[in-house]
Amino acid sequence: MTILAALLTTVLFLLGILGTIFPLLPGPVLIWLGMLLFGILTGFGNLTPFFYILQGIAVILVMAVDYVATAAGTRRLGGSKTAMWGAVAGLLLGLITLGPAGIIFGPFLGALIGEMLRGLPLKTALRSSFGSLIGLLGGIILKLAIEMVMIFWFIQRILSTLKHNYGDVFL
Repeated sequence: MTILAALLTTVLFLLGILGTIFPLLPGPVLIWLGMLLFGILTGFGNLTPFFYILQGIAVILVMAVDYVATAAGTRRLGGSKTAMWGAVAGLLLGLITLGPAGIIFGPFLGALIGEMLRGLPLKTALRSSFGSLIGLLGGIILKLAIEMVMIFWFIQRILSTLKHNYGDVFL
């Protein structure tokens, strides 16, 4: 059962990371669900309720970073809510139409179009679009860092349980 649990958890972790880079899936939630599934399938070991509560707080933090980073980047360079929403829409459409390159070009073009629809001059629209892009990409990097800490802590807890149960055989 442990091998199946580890495989399913790994799949959810990978889908979670992909969901952070390509925001079509709820990345941090999938990572947390992977941890919960592992616990359910293996009897939880030393994965305590406190562990899951802290991981849940990390999930909420990751989700908040998504909005705060994009807003901060946009606002910092004079962008509007229209630019922020344009960046998000541009990211989704960019991924569909441009593939991985859409991660960069989509938000920038989406914010640019949003600001131009507001009637801003091209120079001002370009500046706020650049801010949206910086905020969005900075948010993705920060979210990935938090998710890596979440996964590292999970793996550390699992290895600790294995070492406790089986000694140095696995390590």
